[in-house]
Amino acid sequence: MLDLVLRGNAVLPDGIRRVAVGVAGGRIALVADADAPFDAAEDVHLADDELLLPGIVDTHVHVNEPGRTEWEGFATATAAAAAGGVTTIVDMPLNSIPPTIDPAALALKRARAAGAARIDVGFWGGAVPSNLGSLHALHEEGVFGFKAFLSPSGVDEFPHLSPGELDHALAEVSAFDGLLIVHAEDPAVLDEHTAHGGRSYSSFVGSRPPEAETTAVQRVIDGMRRTGARAHILHVSSAAVLPLIRTAKAEGLRLTAETCPHYLTITQDEVGDGATQFKCCPPIRDAANRDLLWEALLDGTLDCIVSDHSPSTIELKTVGDGDFGAAWGGIAGLQVGLAAVWTEAERRGIPLEDVVQWMAGATAELVGLTGKGRIRPGADADLVVFAPADAFTVDASRLLHKNPVSAYDGRALRGVARRTYLRGSTTAGQWSGELLSRTD
Repeated sequence: MLDLVLRGNAVLPDGIRRVAVGVAGGRIALVADADAPFDAAEDVHLADDELLLPGIVDTHVHVNEPGRTEWEGFATATAAAAAGGVTTIVDMPLNSIPPTIDPAALALKRARAAGAARIDVGFWGGAVPSNLGSLHALHEEGVFGFKAFLSPSGVDEFPHLSPGELDHALAEVSAFDGLLIVHAEDPAVLDEHTAHGGRSYSSFVGSRPPEAETTAVQRVIDGMRRTGARAHILHVSSAAVLPLIRTAKAEGLRLTAETCPHYLTITQDEVGDGATQFKCCPPIRDAANRDLLWEALLDGTLDCIVSDHSPSTIELKTVGDGDFGAAWGGIAGLQVGLAAVWTEAERRGIPLEDVVQWMAGATAELVGLTGKGRIRPGADADLVVFAPADAFTVDASRLLHKNPVSAYDGRALRGVARRTYLRGSTTAGQWSGELLSRTD
């Protein structure tokens, strides 16, 4: 007896096929012929304009709870995620207070997430100067890896690593085969290009040039060669780093890299002066750069796409009347990431199967969640009924994250998550998420 059968076209590891997906005990029990008879408590036929996808796994989300819950929290972040087809997030160690840099802080964050999360939630630890030498304790508590900044993070309680401290962190995680994930911008380059505030977006972009990313990424790669560590480059915005990543991968270094929907769908010339809802670090760059990022996804240089959902209050995002130097840098896009990427991918003739791999399969693989990200027997029944042709215009005031500000406000998109299932149960109107550990 199955709990649920979903019948229709589905995005499977081997392509799109019309199947029946049977669910029992929260897991996918079988993938069979679409018309096969089964005893099931619920038998659902997808509409002709719907596809069944695996739930999106977003491994780069700033929930900010505890400490900055006026920016975001587990209840609002996971509600927004579920509405956008995301069934698993991995929470960043900042901008919560305290940051997740020791087991006590992780325990506090888990306590706040328990009972509030509508979807499954895992946690990254942080690598900062003060906790180097004690990362293994957090690893043993189940974090999926350790985030480090090579330039100032924007919050005082999460300082960046110097070049020597980066080497220390890489050597330390290598000893227990952990993963270091890196915000790769070089502070010396940033200091040479400091913008003095103002409403000019081009001036802001000029203050964070591609050289800041290339220098920092090269430093990570050099450290990997010395230590044998695994590392992951966060939110690649500049195509200038792509040759470095290609070379490192060809050399056999265990390097992966991600980019984000805003770098793939928005271009510099779309950002007006004073439009600080688009501010993020590193910044959104020009259309030619965007094209190269898409090419890098297609050829495997970039492995995955994540939201880097980093919200704040409206006051922080708009402080200074459009002053890019004063406004908080972060894009709130968790709920619309899948639709944004699919809209641009479809325009480029890229199939939905590729989008699903970059946003679900590859992200699940990055953090070792073998039961997530694919529709196959034995996997968690995290599923999305997706209508790829449904068009809508983003209204930031109707998004479910806490503060109604987003770079996607007013943007015309295609692709709607009509229903989201977590372990075979609809996420609508109920809180049912689990807290995940690296050992899960």
